[in-house]
Amino acid sequence: MNFLAHAWLARGGSDDFLWGNLIADGVKGSDLADWPEEVARGIRHHRRVDAFVDAHPVVSELQRSAPGAQRRYVGIALDLVWDHFVARELGLAACPSPLVRRTYRVLAARRAPARLAVMVPVLVEQDWLCGYADFDFTCRAIAGIGRRLSGPNRLAELVPWLEREHESLGQAFRRLWPEVCGALEVPVQGDVTRP
Repeated sequence: MNFLAHAWLARGGSDDFLWGNLIADGVKGSDLADWPEEVARGIRHHRRVDAFVDAHPVVSELQRSAPGAQRRYVGIALDLVWDHFVARELGLAACPSPLVRRTYRVLAARRAPARLAVMVPVLVEQDWLCGYADFDFTCRAIAGIGRRLSGPNRLAELVPWLEREHESLGQAFRRLWPEVCGALEVPVQGDVTRP
């Protein structure tokens, strides 16, 4: 799962909890004592979501079906693909939804950890969360991440497979998402943060 899916799953919590979910990939280590309690809780929630998704049989099936040289990178690509389906399936393609506006507000209000500090302002300015509703945009984002990795761009090499498998990826999402929500979604308190 990527920013949009994590925002959806955390939408029932406070802004600190949401921010922790959004920045967790930029936070290293398990010692979260230096973070405010709700931010640390959000970081831990994000990590539980990622562990649940990574261990899910749907993800294992997709990894086995991917081209051999790129299998190691399928998880990275799927994180963004899941955001594509979150945007489409949850009606967030008609942006900006209240959830997207809140997410951008929370991200813009604080400086992201160093590992995300350059990317987060660009994500907000270029409206990536709404962009994920477009599969071509999502594929370009996946290839862009691959350019930042060392060696050949295995993520860009995965794009033709992702395009061919779009329908089966959607079916996989529809199997995975209800289980993720059932196991890990934070209950919404009031309707202020509903998309």
